[in-house]
Amino acid sequence: MKYVATFYTHFGAFTFHKRLQELGDDSAKLIAAPRKISVSCGTAVSFTHQFDPQIMADEDTEAAYIVKDDEFEMVYHNE
Repeated sequence: MKYVATFYTHFGAFTFHKRLQELGDDSAKLIAAPRKISVSCGTAVSFTHQFDPQIMADEDTEAAYIVKDDEFEMVYHNE
């Protein structure tokens, strides 16, 4: 399954990307945030590791989405 996470800061995106690499997700990559889901920092992370907010999200994580047929289904939002 493919996911995209968005962030409040560029630092948050880089930190999340590094965390995914440490978890063994070789598919993780920094991408431009799709405008349809974020207007924050402009950087997002695409990945395939199953999203777990307990170990992956932090205060810089804005939201996480499952990508299905080029549509985005929100699975997490940082209040």
